[in-house]
Amino acid sequence: MNNPFYYEPDRACNEAFSRLIGRIEALGDTPVHREFLAGKMLGVLIAEDSDGNRHTLYAFSGQLGNGGFYCDGFVGPVFDYLDPNGYFKTHEAAISCQNREIANYESTVLRDAQTALDKVRAAADAEVSQFKDKCRRSKAERDARRSSSVSEAELAEMIRQSQFEKAELHRLKKAVAARIEPFAARLDEARRHLASMKQKRRSDSEALQQWLFDSFKLPNALGQSRSLSEIFDGGTPPSGAGECCAPKLLNAAFSRELTPLKMAEYWYGAPKQGEVRIHGHHYPACRGKCLPVLTWMMQGLDIESDAMVYTHTDEPTVLFQNQWLCVVEKPSGMLSVPGKSGADSVQSWLENKFGADSGVKVAHRLDQDTSGLIVAAFGTDSYKILQELFATRRVKKTYEAILEGDYRKLGVAPFGHIELPIMPDLTDRPRQRVDYTHGRLAVTDYRFVGETLDGCSRILFYPHTGRTHQLRVTAASQSALGMPIVGDRLYGHRADGQRLQLHACHIEFDFPTDGNHYSFDSKVSIL
Repeated sequence: MNNPFYYEPDRACNEAFSRLIGRIEALGDTPVHREFLAGKMLGVLIAEDSDGNRHTLYAFSGQLGNGGFYCDGFVGPVFDYLDPNGYFKTHEAAISCQNREIANYESTVLRDAQTALDKVRAAADAEVSQFKDKCRRSKAERDARRSSSVSEAELAEMIRQSQFEKAELHRLKKAVAARIEPFAARLDEARRHLASMKQKRRSDSEALQQWLFDSFKLPNALGQSRSLSEIFDGGTPPSGAGECCAPKLLNAAFSRELTPLKMAEYWYGAPKQGEVRIHGHHYPACRGKCLPVLTWMMQGLDIESDAMVYTHTDEPTVLFQNQWLCVVEKPSGMLSVPGKSGADSVQSWLENKFGADSGVKVAHRLDQDTSGLIVAAFGTDSYKILQELFATRRVKKTYEAILEGDYRKLGVAPFGHIELPIMPDLTDRPRQRVDYTHGRLAVTDYRFVGETLDGCSRILFYPHTGRTHQLRVTAASQSALGMPIVGDRLYGHRADGQRLQLHACHIEFDFPTDGNHYSFDSKVSIL
């Protein structure tokens, strides 16, 4: 079976998905169709029974608003915890009841206790304030009398009066504090009771969540079963784990004693929640939720290797070198700096070439799949200078790319300025998403410069910021160009062995150490 994280759908999956689209569109203007149009990942699995007959299974990710886990023509859930009379829903209802009780307690008992305290405290403050005003007037009168000649007896009387008023103020404060105390105690008790109610709700919610993780069992091809808790090794599984298309499809195949052969997932409808998705495009299984789950479920299946992982075949080329810096042409498929895989990187290649004692260090990065110009520094001082130049946007960069589709036919402006707030997709790294609340602004200018013979568009990007996957998201997102870069395995399409058609073709900057202006071009062809 194909690897669900690295694949190009075969013909049977694409044909099955086309049939599924026809069935969905035949639903017409119905709630189910509208929900699909709002954006849904759909999955297709081609499987075989013991007699060699092929079967096509379909799944949708998550739930449907009206039907929950069920819809005609699609496989059911791995674990149906939505039974109205089942453990989860009855305990969820109890927690919902707790929510209502807490809200009611806050709006009645707690509010009344706070209101009563505020009222008695305001009256007490007013009483104390009036007495202080009286004392200030009395003091002013005494001060006026002292300015004229007074007898010793009168002066002693004024002192006694001042002491008496201070004592009276002290007694008044104690008296009003005594009046306030029961109201404050009542409020404190209400707050303690509310805290205990919230603590019980929290405890019940955590217990119910743990029950779900322990009860959500996923099978594998060896006939074994593990819970989500076991699969995530005691960690907290992400929300919706086990409810994506691929786990549903494999579970259905195993339960029907079918052997999975090919599987693919496609996006249907509009992108949602900032995700960079295109209607009709296929996508790899998500890594945050599905990598641990599918790694378990696929045990016992013959899975293809990561054939879609593109690795470099060319060596980097040093285009320029002096005592402070060097400029390298990076091939597509090579890392900029060492990663967890231990694969070759420009950094390690430079260290091997110049020696570890050269102090050579890459000053910025390109995506593994992107080719083109990288600047490296010799020594700490040069590295800090280059880092400052990049951080303060004093390095001008130009990228050349090939985008899917003809920009003129798609009605995309031939040039423009794009500002897009992006951030990591926390459940599917390294993918990025558009997020207008938490995203960091990615600023890019662009200009289309022609088209290719196969109906794609050639473009130049001029990024002003350096966000992760900035140009790839700017190209693919419907909030920007809506035209993925050709060969983009994360945000578009890539056939076996095809590279990302993105190349860092120009870089220039002023280097303060020698006062020179540096400008470099790379003429490596993308196509």
